[in-house]
Amino acid sequence: MLSIIIPAYNEEEVLEEFYRRISDSLINIDLPYELIFVNDGSRDRTLSLLTNLTQQDERVVVIDLSRNFGKEIAVSAGIDFARGEAVVIIDADLQDPPEVIPELIEQWRNGYDNVYARRSSRDGESIIKKITSYLFYRVIGGMTHIDIPADTGDFRLLSRRAVDALKQLPERNRFMKGLYSWIGFPSIAVNYRRDPRYAGTTKWNYWKLWNFALEGITSFTEVPLKLASYVGGLIAFAAFCYGMYIIVNTLYFGNDVPGYPSLIVTILFLGGIQLIFIGILGEYLGRAFAEVKQRPLYFINKVIKK
Repeated sequence: MLSIIIPAYNEEEVLEEFYRRISDSLINIDLPYELIFVNDGSRDRTLSLLTNLTQQDERVVVIDLSRNFGKEIAVSAGIDFARGEAVVIIDADLQDPPEVIPELIEQWRNGYDNVYARRSSRDGESIIKKITSYLFYRVIGGMTHIDIPADTGDFRLLSRRAVDALKQLPERNRFMKGLYSWIGFPSIAVNYRRDPRYAGTTKWNYWKLWNFALEGITSFTEVPLKLASYVGGLIAFAAFCYGMYIIVNTLYFGNDVPGYPSLIVTILFLGGIQLIFIGILGEYLGRAFAEVKQRPLYFINKVIKK
């Protein structure tokens, strides 16, 4: 069986077209399949439309979460419920075309456990979004020892053993793109052209994307913490050298009183550096606090199927 996980949050404008296109794409795959829609606390007609789909098609299953937990958790909920030997993760907004799924299945049949769809282009996105996304993947790729493929999202196919491995990872702060790579297993890319959103508006603004980037960096690298040590050591060494210079200068040439502006600039600079690295420590400490509480990832309001 093939399981397809579709997280959905306020997607009433695209669901019918998505269902039509994905059904057409799966006609000739020669596999039984299930469509697992995860309703992530939608406030529009998403749940009622999904409920109607369960009455029309017995292959449709709806997991209705008790509130909005975020996409990473919604995907994790779908993974927990997926029964298939292969599991596809795809968004409902039709930016990732369902017509690519047969290509993913073909590579899975060739023996790959993680077949990820890599974007060769990103149509319909702003230049700022493209640049920041490009930089993010390169920065995190250079900071972590995990090989996180660039220009790759959640759209992928995972084998059953890859899914079972993911289910053993208990962390609450989940950066799924990193977890897909962390588990290892043979992987291969399938290139595709990403389409503009079919309808509706994106749920990601730049503030959410910034926090998402922080989630990825703090989950898979300790480089910011090491950087704090290196910068602190460098500043301490520079201060020591400057102190030695003042001593020598005073002994040989007398003590001229330093200027007030330079003193204020130095104090503000060092204070700013300290606050930045206290903030970095706070990011890691906050995530450790969330893990220690051991709260469940999500709660389910109901599961709907025919």
